[in-house]
Amino acid sequence: MATAVAIDESRNGKVNSLQLVQVEGFLEVARRGSVSRAAEALFITQPTLTARLHGLERELGTPLFLRTSHGMRLTDAGKAWVPYAERALRALSEGRDALEQVMSASAGHLMIAAAPAVSTYVLPQLLETFVATHPRVEVSVRTGHSEDVVELVLRDDVQLGLGRAIRHPDLELTPFHTEELVLVCAPDHPFTKRRHVTMAEVAGQKLIMFDRTSSYYEITQAAFLSSGAMLRGLMELDSIEAAKKMVERGLGVALLPRTAVAREVEGRTLRLVPMKDAPPMHNSIVAYRRRDAGKPEGIVAAFLDLLNAPAIGFIDHHDQINQLDLYRRT
Repeated sequence: MATAVAIDESRNGKVNSLQLVQVEGFLEVARRGSVSRAAEALFITQPTLTARLHGLERELGTPLFLRTSHGMRLTDAGKAWVPYAERALRALSEGRDALEQVMSASAGHLMIAAAPAVSTYVLPQLLETFVATHPRVEVSVRTGHSEDVVELVLRDDVQLGLGRAIRHPDLELTPFHTEELVLVCAPDHPFTKRRHVTMAEVAGQKLIMFDRTSSYYEITQAAFLSSGAMLRGLMELDSIEAAKKMVERGLGVALLPRTAVAREVEGRTLRLVPMKDAPPMHNSIVAYRRRDAGKPEGIVAAFLDLLNAPAIGFIDHHDQINQLDLYRRT
């Protein structure tokens, strides 16, 4: 049964308060040719339905039915209005279905922005799981540095942002992953024969750095400053992928995000080397969401639940890589 929702579309003062129950009643009478049979089908009284029809005709400014001894017949105006009335009810039904799908996270459009390292090395695993359980949800991903991601969320261009922890009074932050910088080198590098190395020994190598604007660059520089180790040689690149290729070629060593080198370590094109005196080099990865967005619902709530799910298993995967690399070096 339709809801008594008014449609205020004042047009030259002619239409002010069409109600969906009036439209539904009109179509039911048009189909059945009888007010009594239509009222019975709608589970309302005949006087109630008659009043709705009269109200609709007043709003439209023209009779829609001819009352005859053989029942209700549509006027020319009524016949002309039938397809528009049907379209209105169909649009309402489709709109309700769409809302139910969004609220149940079974369909909709999820818009995410992510920092480069997150979109390349963390997000694919998340989306693989999310899309498998929500196949009808469309996903759009925009990439930018964490500061750019914050702006996209604040402008409401995306529903969620993923990046390093940046505080803002208008944002809610949900931590979901801690990224660690690890030392990697080529398989034939002398470091691979050592159980661990010192920061000073790493500083004596050519260190391959990536993306000066990245927070990882700052973390690396701060780590060497705090340890008192002076860097003797640097090669600066603009991406993690380029840095990995240089290390694989034996052009230096690098401190790279653990998730970024997981595949290469597993494939033995890069080797992990523990550092015994290194300070913690971690980056907290969070989800940004506007504070005024209200309680997460539908597909946004489903994605946030996924971020907090232990089944994603980033930490377990890291431990597996450590164990695998240690086994291969012993």
